[in-house]
Amino acid sequence: MRMLLKAVGESKLCEQKDLHDAVILLAATGLRRSELLALRWEDIDLDDRVLTVSGWVVRLKGKGLVRQDTTKGGGGRSVSLPQFAVDVLHRRKGGRQGPNSVGVIFPSSAGTLRDPDDFGKQWREVRDELGLPDVSSHSFRKTVATLIDDSGLSARIGADQLGHARPSMTQDVYMSRGRVHAEVADVLDRAVGINDE
Repeated sequence: MRMLLKAVGESKLCEQKDLHDAVILLAATGLRRSELLALRWEDIDLDDRVLTVSGWVVRLKGKGLVRQDTTKGGGGRSVSLPQFAVDVLHRRKGGRQGPNSVGVIFPSSAGTLRDPDDFGKQWREVRDELGLPDVSSHSFRKTVATLIDDSGLSARIGADQLGHARPSMTQDVYMSRGRVHAEVADVLDRAVGINDE
């Protein structure tokens, strides 16, 4: 992940498309694209390092892009931010210029809501330039879930981070299966312990 984010930081195309900070936030949080693009500064507490997901960007027939004020799971959620994400947000807050008629952190170049599908297309251009054709914007979400799982944190923590109502969703879709778990053998040795001694 570090090497990927370093490459993203060095990509002129990524800078040109204003994706660098957004990609870092995806890697730091596991947010859905539509949630990321709906973030407003009022959703961020940089001092306490907390981000509140309070909506998402969606295209509605006859209305175009709109910011919906609830999340997919039926309510807002708060996510703790790692320091590298806080640093990026501080820099962005102090340095971003340009139009922003909708008050979101990651507006389109015209200052309107950014289309999640367009964001996906722009990311595909960048990842192809970087020689990483298999890394979708959703890959960051899966990586966050995998890191939570590999660290031994609970499925409930993973579900809370990703905005799933049920930990089983997180386990079934995002957490790795089919791994060898040596700790199971240790538990069985202790519990059964039938050595030929």
